[in-house]
Parts: sequence; C-alpha cells; structure tokens
Amino acid sequence: MTEITNTTNEVIKAILVGLNTPDREKEGTVSDFDHSMTEMKSLVEACDLEVAGIVTQSLEHPESGTYIGKGKAYEIADTIRDTGAEYCIFEGNLSPAQMKNLQRIVEVPVWDRTNLILEIFSRRAKTREAKLQVESAYLHFMLPRLTGMWQHLGRQGGGSGSRSNKGIGETQIELDRRHINHRLAELSKELDTISKTRKVQRLGRQSGMLPTVALVGYTNAGKSSLMNRLISLSEKVTKRNPEDTEEKKVFEKDMLFATLDTSVRRIYTGDKKDFLLSDTVGFIENLPHGLVKAFRSTLEEIKYAQLLLIVLDASDPYHKQHRLVTEKTLAELEPLDIPRIYVMNKADLLESKEASVMSVAEGIQGNAVTVYISAKTGEGIDELLKRINEVLHKGEKKMEVLIPFSKGELLGRLHTSGAVISEEYTEDGTLATIDCPVYMKDELAEYLKSGAVE
Repeated sequence: MTEITNTTNEVIKAILVGLNTPDREKEGTVSDFDHSMTEMKSLVEACDLEVAGIVTQSLEHPESGTYIGKGKAYEIADTIRDTGAEYCIFEGNLSPAQMKNLQRIVEVPVWDRTNLILEIFSRRAKTREAKLQVESAYLHFMLPRLTGMWQHLGRQGGGSGSRSNKGIGETQIELDRRHINHRLAELSKELDTISKTRKVQRLGRQSGMLPTVALVGYTNAGKSSLMNRLISLSEKVTKRNPEDTEEKKVFEKDMLFATLDTSVRRIYTGDKKDFLLSDTVGFIENLPHGLVKAFRSTLEEIKYAQLLLIVLDASDPYHKQHRLVTEKTLAELEPLDIPRIYVMNKADLLESKEASVMSVAEGIQGNAVTVYISAKTGEGIDELLKRINEVLHKGEKKMEVLIPFSKGELLGRLHTSGAVISEEYTEDGTLATIDCPVYMKDELAEYLKSGAVE
C-alpha cells in the first residue's frame, strides 16, 4: 500500500477532483454531488492531507480514457504545479486504464475513492485481524492495476509466439501478480484461523447468557462516544476504579473511520439486566466491496446480536440517506429479523427536534423505536437503557424451575443473565423463581416446576 510519510511535519497537499453527471444533480438523493464532495473532503482530511484545491467537471457520463476528459486532466496538472500538491484524489472510482492515463498526465500519484478509503483503513487498523483484512482488500484492489505500474520499463522484446522474449516490465508484472496471489492465499488462511478463534470467543460469550447489543451506523455518527458513555455509567454501578474504566473505553474522535476494530464491553445497568455491547466499523456510501468482504468475519458479530442500535447523527441534514446506506449494508449481512432501535445522537445540536422526528419516521419499516440522545451530554441515555431493556426482555415470564445439582452450570448462567429472583435448596436440587429469558425457554422446559407464576 502507498504510504504517506511525513517526518518534517510539513503539510502534504492534495487536489480533490469531482465529476458531476445528470443523475447526481437531484438534491437530497443519496448520491447528491455536493454532499459527496463534502464527505470526500472530510475523508481526505482524515488521511492527514490538506485539500489545496477542488476541481469539478460536468459531463453526461464519465469519459472512458481519463474519466473527466483530457482537457480537464491537463488543467488539473496545471493546478497541481501551481499549488505544489503531491496527490490527486478523485471523488469517484476509476478503472485501471483511467488511473494509468491520468497519472501519466498529472505526474503525481492518482487515487480514487476506494484507494483513499483503503489508505485510511490501513492507518486506523490496530489489531492483527484488522491489518490483515485491510491488506487483503488492498491487494485485491491492486491486482488489476499492475499493468500501469511498470510502464517505465520495457514491456516486450523481440520474437513472436511462445518463444518471444518478455521485456523487464512484463516480467516484473508477472512476478508481482504471482507474489500478490501467493500473499492473498496466505492472508486467507490466517483470516480463517482468526475467524475460528472469533467464533470460539463468541460461543463463550453466548454461553454466559448475556444478551448482545450491537452498535451499527454511518461513520462518525457517535457509536464509540455512546459506548464510552455507557461504560462510564457502568463505573457508577460497579463502583469500579476510574482508571480501570478508562482502560475499557474505546478510541473516539470527530473523524471519519476513527476506529475499525470491533470492541465488546459488558454494560452494567444496576438492575441485573446487564448486556454485552459491541462496537463495529462504521459504514459509508459506496464502501468498497472488497472491504465489506474482508471485514465480513468482523461484521458477523452483528448477525448474532439480539438487538441492533442504529446510531445516526441527528444534526446531519443527510441522516436519512445515512440510514438508507446503513440498512443497505446490513441487508448484505442478512441480519434482517433482529430488533432495532434507531438512536438519534447529537440531539443537543438540533434546533428543531420536531422536524427531525418527522424526517426519521419517513421510510422506517414497522414499529421500530426511535430515541433521541446526546452521548456528549448524557441526554436521553436513561430512556435508551429503558428501551433496550424492554426489547431484550420482551416476552419473559416469571416461572419456577427445579435445577438438579448436576446442572450447576445452567444455574450459573441464569445468575449471570440476572434472571434469578429467589432460590432455595431442596433434596432434589435448587428451586428457583426466575424471569425466564426467551432464548432459554426451550432449554428450561424440562425443569419447569409449576408453570408460569405470572
């Protein structure tokens, strides 16, 4: 992966290029051009680059050779020389041929949207799994783009047919392609191993019988901030050392893709209705397919959750579009039957909550719950916890069960889930009154003592 090195703390500049086509001119669509360019500017800044200039072009459709037209490409080259920019970044996705042609004209590295997001992911990845996933996605991205990488070397020698002599460039491309395929095979094996480990860890958490709640949503909506707010509340319940609490908090920053690594924390509520909260990578419009595929094992945590908290930035005028992007990405993972709560974060920044409520309600299927909160100020957190508790424990019934002493592990899981109301020891086992979790109903059926108490 191309790395930006900056040892002198000097500002590295980039030119941002956007192509507007007729199908993107309709204001308010997910692909709205102005919104996409603003988001791209934020992505460039998240990559520690300064936008030295913005060049836009309007065409009926992308030009096959240079995406924005040859004349505009030379205009960009002049802008790069005038500003001293070191990178040229396109808002759209370029074909390998377009990238090669543009790089020949502008004479600086050319990135497209996918390339930029991959670079950001490579910088944010902290765990070994995340680093391997990003590397795999990047190599898949680079494989069809090898052709233009060795154009300064000879591509073909004399002769013809199978006896022709291949030039240095052609030989280097073959070596690179062989090396990338070999590395992809290695990465696939390593990721399979990590995926199996993650599955064992997931089964371990499930055996503890604490329900799992997954935070999902558009990047920079405030998922990590919400997790940290709930971790802080847990500190008050458990009276944990503040230093221990800080260690459990996740990294948060007002930046796109500030965190990539999945984190799972136990949230203590004080009423024995604790749950596990998992934070996943944020979504974005046109998230590269290679990244979705590479992070699939990580995102699978969502599929095993009992509840999804879809976090949206209530102060962002495009939050409805962000919801659509989030739901589209979720549909690819197929967790369609999981209950959802729409968490409208940054409510403290809203001028009119009523107008926002109408906007959110439009298009949401079924009787999904919407809660307005501020992870920053704590507004609405109590209401959110109440709603979480209602969804997770909906359908529970109070009942009496007689657990044999040989099934101590089962009783332990009931205690862990906070289901035990009272218990007493008898000759035949432990007689317990419980709020039976829905997901344990079948398992406890044979130990039912006297049916439902309520």
